[in-house]
Amino acid sequence: MLLVVKLQALSILFWLFLGVTSIALFPIAVVIWAVTLPFDRRKVLLHRFTCFWASLYTWFNPAWPVAIEGREHIDPRETYVMVANHLSLLDILVLFRLFNHYKWISKIENFRIPFIGWNMRLNGYVELRRGDRESVLQMLETSRGVLESGSSIMMFPEGTRSPTGEMRDFKPGAFQLAIECKRPLLPIALQGTADALPKRGFVLQGRHPISVTVLPPIAPEAFAGQTPEALAAETRALLLGVVGKPETPSS
Repeated sequence: MLLVVKLQALSILFWLFLGVTSIALFPIAVVIWAVTLPFDRRKVLLHRFTCFWASLYTWFNPAWPVAIEGREHIDPRETYVMVANHLSLLDILVLFRLFNHYKWISKIENFRIPFIGWNMRLNGYVELRRGDRESVLQMLETSRGVLESGSSIMMFPEGTRSPTGEMRDFKPGAFQLAIECKRPLLPIALQGTADALPKRGFVLQGRHPISVTVLPPIAPEAFAGQTPEALAAETRALLLGVVGKPETPSS
């Protein structure tokens, strides 16, 4: 019982910290956006600041030690279609720890979150209304422009967080973009986040190590002629090879 109370108290402090820092840091993001707009059309500096902002929540939380492997597979001069498995809200914060330039593909509800969502709009991240075909088509069109401008995109091809830890089937959108735009695909495997912060839960679950594994990129030549569905299944199999046994979130 004492442990439960302690976790609840720490969770309240964490969410308060997130709220206060978001209020404090958003004006800085606005200034960076305004000052760099004339010469930084891809918003590289603003995204770098956003990476710093998001990383605060794992840097200062000893319960969430993050290990990142495979950074050497990321070429900062390359434009990728980046895909990761999705287990927890925490995945988003953890992926910012890569400090690589990309645009998120995110559900439209996230853009409505005060300060955090407003910053997403400043960054030019791409919104998506799930279940809406027109929104999906618009997302694909916008993402093509993002890739052509030299910015990578980051997407969760499962579409939503897994409630059980078992990796869902991948939707074909990200893989269609990689094929059409002839951009390398960069798979990223996440582990540990579901235990740290389960889906539909806001109580931190004690100390849980988190790992991010960046796999070698898949060059466009390697999937030339493949269908998006086949490439999605192949990429999912690669990530399952790293994640292995499904991660079961704590109750």
